[in-house]
Amino acid sequence: MDNLPVILGSGAIVLLASVLAVRVSTRLGLPSLLLYLAIGVLIGEAGLGIEFDNPALTQSLGLAALVMILTEGGLTTRWSAVRPALGPGIALSTVAVGVTVAVTGSALHWLVGLEWRTALLWGAVLASTDAAAVFSVLRSAGIGKRLSGILELESGLNDAPTYIAVVLLATGTAVDWSLPLQVVYQLGAGAAIGIALGWLGAHALRRAALPATGLYPLATVAVCVTAYSAAQLALASGLLATYVAGVVLGNSRLPHRSDTLSFAEGLGWVAQIGLFVLLGLFASPERLLHSIVPGLVAGAIVLLIARPVSVLISAAPFRVPWREQVFLSWAGLRGAVPIVLATIPLAEGVDGAQRLVDAVFVLVIVFTLLQGALLGPLARLLGLTRDAEPEEIGVDAAPLDELGAVLLQIRIQPGSRLHGVYLAELRLPQGAGVSLVVRQGRGFTPQDTTRLQERDQLLVVATQATRVAAERRLRAVDRAGPLAKWKGELGD
Repeated sequence: MDNLPVILGSGAIVLLASVLAVRVSTRLGLPSLLLYLAIGVLIGEAGLGIEFDNPALTQSLGLAALVMILTEGGLTTRWSAVRPALGPGIALSTVAVGVTVAVTGSALHWLVGLEWRTALLWGAVLASTDAAAVFSVLRSAGIGKRLSGILELESGLNDAPTYIAVVLLATGTAVDWSLPLQVVYQLGAGAAIGIALGWLGAHALRRAALPATGLYPLATVAVCVTAYSAAQLALASGLLATYVAGVVLGNSRLPHRSDTLSFAEGLGWVAQIGLFVLLGLFASPERLLHSIVPGLVAGAIVLLIARPVSVLISAAPFRVPWREQVFLSWAGLRGAVPIVLATIPLAEGVDGAQRLVDAVFVLVIVFTLLQGALLGPLARLLGLTRDAEPEEIGVDAAPLDELGAVLLQIRIQPGSRLHGVYLAELRLPQGAGVSLVVRQGRGFTPQDTTRLQERDQLLVVATQATRVAAERRLRAVDRAGPLAKWKGELGD
């Protein structure tokens, strides 16, 4: 207990430094994970002298952080954005993983002389892309929604099959006819458990009048973590269940949805910071120097051979243009996930596992810098950048339990077709009405002749029976204006 103030104070200082590093990394156009890793190295054995070399604990804490990161990723994934990319995204997160493992393993076996199982283990560890690394760069690249949706789905879904492959190879599981069935069961059952618990959680939260707003984000995150635990206990993929449950919850009509997403985003940042600092603390600069060549060789194989081949095979059935395939090949950034996966064989005592961990560290640092720096220019060179599209209206909801109604808070985003619409033209369903408009910090009761403007905030009171129809009408007018119905826009 005497060391508790020092431990808490040190942790707070590291967290504050990591938060400030986000701004630095944004200005430099680099993934913030590299700065977090650097902070971990600086406070480790080569810096302040803190020694940490427990692979089992690193693996456990790393998986716990991945659960939080996938929870945030699922909750913030917009179904409308990823739905057009569903086919290519799923193919890249499954077929591409198998191709990457096979191609990388074969190349390392023939070029470096690694034993087959070890070579395939290297391929499995390197098969997963990292959402945090990819999107910290893509946010400023102006990529179209379809490409972003493909990469978002891939990075959210491919952790599960790569984790399964690494565990199977690290534990020496015998390869027989039942192995493919086991993999299919783990992925299928994991997805089913995620969908079921996500739907049940959303259903319960919509009907629960909790005494404090802050309890809704906690309950939402708890549902996602429960999905992970339930899937693991059912011998299914907990990581997939977590992400799928998050997607279901994030696209449901949750009470206090904006507060929930803000909380999840903050929790995701804390998990990323803690994970990357922990991995940097676990690294040994002296060992990394001896792993530069293996790391560069493995990275070059993945970047120049395995990734393009896997993208070509996965994207072929969906007629993805060659320019987008080139970009997808280059955008497969590796981050914390491969490092965490590399600790699994280390904790299992696999021969050569320490060499794998060190090589992955080198690979992540060097190739994240290289790929991240060139991702934006490559998108512009290929003509894939797009002008910024207006955001959809933000809809937040709070249940009014005793009245059998719900209070909707609407934010009109710049570029919305709601701008200039008279209140009477909204034609909300009977049982729903705009009770308050807040404009430039001042609130007033609107009339039918009130004309809405960008950045207005509206309070809409609707009965539970008309809530869905009211939201759809508001989204329809937001997208297509007051004549949305005539234009075929229903706000789904």
